[in-house]
Amino acid sequence: MNRTLPAILLTAALTAGLAAGCSESPAEPGASTPAPSTPTGKTAVQFWHSLGGTNGDYINAMIKRFNESQDKVEVTGTFQGNYDEMVMKLQQAVAAKSGPDIAMLERAYVQMFADADVLEDLTGFMKKTKLSVDDFPQGLMGHSTFDKKLVSLPFNRSTPILHINKTMLDEKGLAIPQTWEELKKVANALVVKENGEIKRYGLSMPYDTWYPIAMITQAKGKFFNDNGTSIGFSNGEGAKVFKFLKEMQTTGALYYPPAQDSGNIVNQMFTSGKIGMMYQSTGVMGSVKTNAKFDYVTAYLPKDEVYANPTGGANIALLSGSPNKDAAWTFMNWAMTDPQGGLAFILDSGYLPFTKKMVESQAMKDLWAKDANRKIAYDQLQYAIDTNKHVTWPQVNQEFLKAIQAIMYDNKDVDSTLETFKKETERIVKN
Repeated sequence: MNRTLPAILLTAALTAGLAAGCSESPAEPGASTPAPSTPTGKTAVQFWHSLGGTNGDYINAMIKRFNESQDKVEVTGTFQGNYDEMVMKLQQAVAAKSGPDIAMLERAYVQMFADADVLEDLTGFMKKTKLSVDDFPQGLMGHSTFDKKLVSLPFNRSTPILHINKTMLDEKGLAIPQTWEELKKVANALVVKENGEIKRYGLSMPYDTWYPIAMITQAKGKFFNDNGTSIGFSNGEGAKVFKFLKEMQTTGALYYPPAQDSGNIVNQMFTSGKIGMMYQSTGVMGSVKTNAKFDYVTAYLPKDEVYANPTGGANIALLSGSPNKDAAWTFMNWAMTDPQGGLAFILDSGYLPFTKKMVESQAMKDLWAKDANRKIAYDQLQYAIDTNKHVTWPQVNQEFLKAIQAIMYDNKDVDSTLETFKKETERIVKN
C-alpha cells in the first residue's frame, strides 16, 4: 500500500499531489521511455545533491569526468541546499511531476520516500551491470532495502568517531579511552580551571541526536523497538546515557555547545586546544588535520556494554518517475565502479569508501598508509548499527531534539523527560 510522506514535511496540497504521483506504475527495470536530448545529442540526466562548498567542487569535478568519458549521457548536477532543504524541494518536485532523475537523500530519509513508492527498485539494473549488494560494505547498507526493494545505494557516507588531541593526553600520561569509564576519567583529567572558571574542557560533541543514539546502542539499547511501536531504550539505557553526560557536564569534563552552529563551535574549540576530545563526524577529519597544531588522532567511539555506532551521510536513488532510467543508471553504475567516479570523489572529500573494491584499491591503501585516521573510520563500520529506521523518523527526531534540549540545556529531570519523549513517540507512530 502506498503511503504519503509524513505530514510534518508536507502541506495538505502536496500530500494530495504526491499520492497522485505515486499511483503511476513504475516501469520495469531497464525500460525507459524516450528522453529529451541535449544539444550534443546526449541523453540529459538531472542529478540533485546536497553538497556545497569544497565537497560541491569535488562532486562537480566527478560529474565533469563522467560527461567527458563518454558520448551518450550528459549529467547536470544541481545543489539543492542541505539535506532537509533537499527533501522539501524533492517532495514538491515529485508532486508536480518535475523531479530529477537521480536524488541524493540523507540515509534516514530514504524510507520515507520508499514508503511513498517514488524510488525505483535498482535490483534489475544491478543485475544488468553485474553489481551486487555484496559489493558494498554491510555497515553502509542499512537504509537501502525496504519492502524487499533495493531503492538506494551508499555514496557520501560518514560515521561519528572520537577525535583526540593526543599531545594533550600525552602531557598528562593518559591513554586513549576505550570505554565510557575511561572516557570519563580522561575527560576529567584534562579539565583546567583558573579562579573557578573552566579554561579547558575534556570532551565535547555537537548538539545532535546522532551521538546520544550511538551511546544508547553502546548500552545495548535501540532507538525504536523491534515492532516500531515505541522507543527501544525504555529499560534504562537512555537514562544511563544522559545521566552519564550530565555528570560530566557538571564537572567540566563535558562542554555541551549552544544549539546554533554547534558543529563549527566544537570544531574550533578542538583545533584551538580548548577541548581535548570530541565526538564528531568522520567528515571533518580533513579540515581538523589542516587546522590542528598538535598530534591529532582518531579512535572508535568508546564502548559501554559493546562497541556500536550509527552511520550518517547520504545515499543516491533513482526516481521511479524518471523517463531516463537507463541513462541515469549508466551514471550511477559509473560512480560505483569506475576509479574516476566515486573512488576519486572519496579520496578527495574524506567520506567513507562505499564499495569493497574501493577499500581494496591501491589508491585507498596508499591513503590509509599515509593517514591512519581515515582507516580507523572505515574499520569502525564493523560495529555500525542503524536503529532509527522508521518512516516517522523525521518527526520523532524533532521530539528527541526537544528532549535533549530539556536535559542538556534546561537541566530537566532525565527520567521524566524521556518518559514524555516515549509517549510522544508512541503518539506519532500510531498516526
